[in-house]
Amino acid sequence: MRLQDWLPKLVLSPSVAMTLLFVYGFIIFTIYLSFTGSKMLPSYDWVGFDNYRRLFGLSAWTTALINLAIFASLYVTICIAIGLSLAIFLDQKIRGEGMLRPIYLYPMALSFIVTGTAWKWLLDPGIGIEHTMHLWGWETFRFDWIKNRDYAIYTLVLAAVWQSSGFVMAMFLAGLRGIDNEILKAAQIDGASNWNLYRRIVIPLLRPAFLSAFVILAHLAIKSYDLVIALTGGGPGRATELPATFMYSYTFTRNQMAVGASSAVIMLMGIAAIMVPYIYAELKEKN
Repeated sequence: MRLQDWLPKLVLSPSVAMTLLFVYGFIIFTIYLSFTGSKMLPSYDWVGFDNYRRLFGLSAWTTALINLAIFASLYVTICIAIGLSLAIFLDQKIRGEGMLRPIYLYPMALSFIVTGTAWKWLLDPGIGIEHTMHLWGWETFRFDWIKNRDYAIYTLVLAAVWQSSGFVMAMFLAGLRGIDNEILKAAQIDGASNWNLYRRIVIPLLRPAFLSAFVILAHLAIKSYDLVIALTGGGPGRATELPATFMYSYTFTRNQMAVGASSAVIMLMGIAAIMVPYIYAELKEKN
């Protein structure tokens, strides 16, 4: 009996140890580095909050935060809007639902590197949509967002929404299928229109799905790196620079490891500000 109690712990202990070391251990090490004068290699000369003061004095970091605000707000809002619309559409028990669901979900099976590369080809004026339209005779057509400093950030939104909206749709569809039909039938008997049915009953009941979708999408937005590198490389100029690309650049390219660690800690705090209230609410609801 004692062996049966200890066997699961023994089997899981290597994974737990590796997680503690290579995830939480390196998080603590990164936080420590952000308070040191590390350059190309880690050093242990304590400088306090100097790196954070320097970080927020850099125009590149300010640009990265502004770009993140634009990208994250559009990404989260559009994904939720499209995902909810698709879920409501599929919830009507339409013919071919079994075929449509995998089609909508397929982009999420791709890595952000693949998505970024594919959309880079699609949006490149020399080989993508603009070039195709010119071959078809529409010589005045222009779609050069990826090379335009004012619109390049929106190409990231296009690619990210294309990849994630199907996943959000699946979350909302699961929520819709979990609503008690008796509630909906009672509302219809009372004369509720479809609009009022969704506005007053269905959407409020989907609050957990909304919250989960927001947390996941906001987390993905804050740590977005591979999509940016594959699609725009952070350019043109710094037009699509995000905190993750800033962190990589200052840590490994500019040899400013302490500044890069400081930006990573700020990103961690942003994710924690989203995750901690969510986890607290979940635990409180269960208790």
